[in-house]
Amino acid sequence: MKICIVSDSHDHRPLLEAAVRAAKQQGAEAVLHCGDVVAPSTLSVLKPIGLPVHVIYGNNIGDLYMMARIANKPGSLVTFYGQDAGLELAGRRIFLVHYPHYAKAMATTGDYDLVCCGHDHEAKIETVSNIKGGTTRVVNPGTVGGVAAPATYALGDLETMEFELRDVLVDGADQQAAS
Repeated sequence: MKICIVSDSHDHRPLLEAAVRAAKQQGAEAVLHCGDVVAPSTLSVLKPIGLPVHVIYGNNIGDLYMMARIANKPGSLVTFYGQDAGLELAGRRIFLVHYPHYAKAMATTGDYDLVCCGHDHEAKIETVSNIKGGTTRVVNPGTVGGVAAPATYALGDLETMEFELRDVLVDGADQQAAS
């Protein structure tokens, strides 16, 4: 299963939409948003794309009541978890959190196959050794909103646990930014 990982959209709807559309064209079947959506209505641009969206809030919280209302509408593809989230997709244990230091700490537990974060707008993919003798992937997709950094997202494959950072291009095309 391929996934689109985004964070820090900060209400930049065209960039968020372009990233998720491009990821869907590359086979993504779900979206993980690691916080700082800000206005919950920002997620409305994703509805026509038709992918399930798993979202947490960050430090730019926005309207939590409205986020919960959007997530609880009948037929909504949005699942809102709150501050952080532990979920399972395609047999992989995934943890979403906004802050990188919290992400690294959760990765070291060995309880998750993948930990995703955002906040610092620095796109990077790391492999962290965990206390169970294995490793955990930590993916920070950067800022899909292009706030003080290039607009980026991550495309990942949960079967192979391979992840790529990609630049967001508003015309719907994307290119690999780094691995």
